[in-house]
Amino acid sequence: MDSSIFLFLVQDGVINGAIYALVAVAIVLVFAVTRILFIPQGEFVAFGALTLTAFEAGHVPGMAGLLPALGVVAAALELWRRRSDLDVRQVGRVLAADVALPGALAGLAVLIAPMQLGATVNILMTLALVIPLGPLVYRIAFRPLAEASVLVLFITAVGVHLVLVALGLLFFGPEGYRATPVSEAAIEAGPMLISGQSIAVVVAAAALFLALYVFFDRTLTGKALKASAVNRRGALLVGIPTALSGRIAFALAAAIGALSGILVAPITTIYYDTGFIIGLKGFVAAILGGLGSYPATATAAILVGLVESFSSFWASAFKEVIVFTIILPVLFWRSLAAPHAEDEE
Repeated sequence: MDSSIFLFLVQDGVINGAIYALVAVAIVLVFAVTRILFIPQGEFVAFGALTLTAFEAGHVPGMAGLLPALGVVAAALELWRRRSDLDVRQVGRVLAADVALPGALAGLAVLIAPMQLGATVNILMTLALVIPLGPLVYRIAFRPLAEASVLVLFITAVGVHLVLVALGLLFFGPEGYRATPVSEAAIEAGPMLISGQSIAVVVAAAALFLALYVFFDRTLTGKALKASAVNRRGALLVGIPTALSGRIAFALAAAIGALSGILVAPITTIYYDTGFIIGLKGFVAAILGGLGSYPATATAAILVGLVESFSSFWASAFKEVIVFTIILPVLFWRSLAAPHAEDEE
């Protein structure tokens, strides 16, 4: 291996690691607020990428059908949960938020998609369609189990992953797609050639980490989420609605996933089930980072990207095995170092 190959592998590892860092930070965020190990985070990435590529091709994206369908399910569950004290105004609010709004977004997507209005509109519409998916998934699958154990929530997350993969096949089809790069420019740095898309990935990831820092440290909503993460019952006693915290956390996770999909779509071909592998690598980074520290999680994600990159050079047939194997010594060490507990409150 010469220096040019080494630098190329480092560049590839950092770019992939930036994507894994976004996914891992979203997993840590959801776990901190709701105690849910959200394995399906990768599905948000795949849905974001596939939605963007559909808009670029002038096709109506599958999210235009998936979002209203989930909205109807969420509305039915909400009306059933509040059936004992419903009035006309409450029914109207539920239908407007869960049925009318997703339907309006889907209708807008159907109207705009054939026009091919450019990258900015495509990105904004992708975010508008994917972000509401997070709160809907939380309300349908996890809110009824908010007080369940971590194990039950984890099993539910696995079930949600399987459902979302099946819905992805139904609404997006089995074909793979790749988006147009944000920039065709390239910068020569010694023996390396750095593409504009690679720079966009790293810059967007860094900007998002900065935005999350400002959100959690400088805004009242962010501080409320941190309080819910530290002590759910205490947060509830001081007036912080933990159910709303869960919806906000899932909305942020969906936003991060959609942005990750927008960034990764020009780099590799995305299929309806591609998010599973991306999500698993983000999960490995989240575990390596301790499921608590965002800087440690981001650093671990870069390590995962580098391990994957160099493994693809030295042992390409086993690169996935090597990436997933690095989690084993960490789990073994923590099983010895951490005290045993039956469950968490």
